[in-house]
Amino acid sequence: MARALSISSSNLFFSFIFLIFSHATIPILGEEYSYVKRVDPKKIGMRKEKLSHFRFYWHDNVSGRNPTSIQVVAPPTNSTTAFGLVNMIDNPLTIEPKLSSKMVGKAQGLYTSASQEEIGLLMIMNFAFFDGKYNGSTFTVLGRNTVFSKVREMSVISGSGLFRFARGYVELKTYSVNLTTRDAIVEYNAYVLHY
Repeated sequence: MARALSISSSNLFFSFIFLIFSHATIPILGEEYSYVKRVDPKKIGMRKEKLSHFRFYWHDNVSGRNPTSIQVVAPPTNSTTAFGLVNMIDNPLTIEPKLSSKMVGKAQGLYTSASQEEIGLLMIMNFAFFDGKYNGSTFTVLGRNTVFSKVREMSVISGSGLFRFARGYVELKTYSVNLTTRDAIVEYNAYVLHY
């Protein structure tokens, strides 16, 4: 009798487990959520990944009748590093240091002074291109820019168009700064992995 009870108890246990898992709402053994589906990467244009090097000049024009960089939050007057400053930008990207050279896109975003000890900017920018096959494509740069360092590095974190799934980095170095107007030209070298 004890043996018969033991067999039916184990059958009851397995039947109970089967009932629980057969009505479960969690994915089991490779099932997917109703709002997630696997996609063939080739169907969305993801072929072989390539590494591209872009070099251009970023013009931060804070002076003149039509500035491309405007202050939207002023720093406290007692800050020696302009800590708290926020500028919105729509800066030209040109192939040569002269602003009159060919423009290939715009750097759109913001930078803010995020350090109390040195001039250290937090920069968030979309590099939006309108030249040739890159027209309408963007990649996004995020990072720290210690402006008095000879070379700085920031991350490429995403992109759109030809830069979908982009990642990489940019190296930047100051080409020139006008200490009277505070206008600056910065050389950017971007190394971007994309499809």
